[in-house]
Amino acid sequence: MKNEHTGDGTAAGAAFGKRMITILGPTASGKTDLAAHLAARLGAEIISADSRQVYRGMDIGTGKDLADYTVEGHTVPYHLIDICEPGTKYNLFRYQQDFLDCYEDIRNRGVLPILCGGTGLYIEAVLKGYSLSPVPQNPGLRKALEDKSLEELTAMLVELKAKNHSVMHNKTDVDSCQRAIRAIEIETYNLTKPTEERQCPPIDSLIIGVDIDREARRRKITSRLKARLEEGMIAEIGGLLKRGIPAEDLIYYGLEYKFVTEHLIGKLSYDEMFRQLEIAIHQFAKRQMTWFRGMERRGFTIHWVNAAQKMEDKVEEIMNLW
Repeated sequence: MKNEHTGDGTAAGAAFGKRMITILGPTASGKTDLAAHLAARLGAEIISADSRQVYRGMDIGTGKDLADYTVEGHTVPYHLIDICEPGTKYNLFRYQQDFLDCYEDIRNRGVLPILCGGTGLYIEAVLKGYSLSPVPQNPGLRKALEDKSLEELTAMLVELKAKNHSVMHNKTDVDSCQRAIRAIEIETYNLTKPTEERQCPPIDSLIIGVDIDREARRRKITSRLKARLEEGMIAEIGGLLKRGIPAEDLIYYGLEYKFVTEHLIGKLSYDEMFRQLEIAIHQFAKRQMTWFRGMERRGFTIHWVNAAQKMEDKVEEIMNLW
């Protein structure tokens, strides 16, 4: 989704060596709110790096929090939110293409882009300039794999990755059989049919990480989950099922969509759903931080700001770095 830009980000975008600001952090760290306040200060536009906020109608469960993009009455323009239909399979290759289209459009208008999100694979792919190829579905392979357990699929994926010398797939995101089968499909295709790769230039970006205390993060995750359930998350996901989106497609998206769907189809009681989902979100946040720390080991410089600081202090700290 794109809103009309009213600020002037030319100076901010052109006067400095870095071509973009990236704000990353785990779920519940407040990164979107920070990015919006920074964008309002700089006349910038935000490009989302969230693998689930691309889907229309999946609002509460993905935590779009669109109100965060309005700062002191000004709506900060944002991109790559609400760009495809639920039930479809968005992927890294499409994200890289969509990101580059947005990035080049924003830069060509003399405006500063701010990349913001928690999907580490998407962020690293565009910053480092991964070269990717589109991979079609393989119905025969999918049929052969449909009865295998997640453990069996994961073992197959590890073996294929070793043969391909592949580091492209985020193993921590393979948390369902569908995701594992798609990963195997990609690795199998690349093993047998190498294709011309899409060349994507790396992007020089100032990278800001939002560092939230682990206990504070756990408290915020739990309170936010309760709030989203009260705001109608179950009804939202029930509405998607009523629209004819298969339960297995919603389960594929993981986290809220997986556990609430399993509750709605009778696999989990409400209490079981809440308890298992709460644990899964905590585990997800931990995996996000593991990915970001891994980025540092892979050569990225991340400047961490304390999530507990006042908003104006965080913005000022980033301005001083910028």
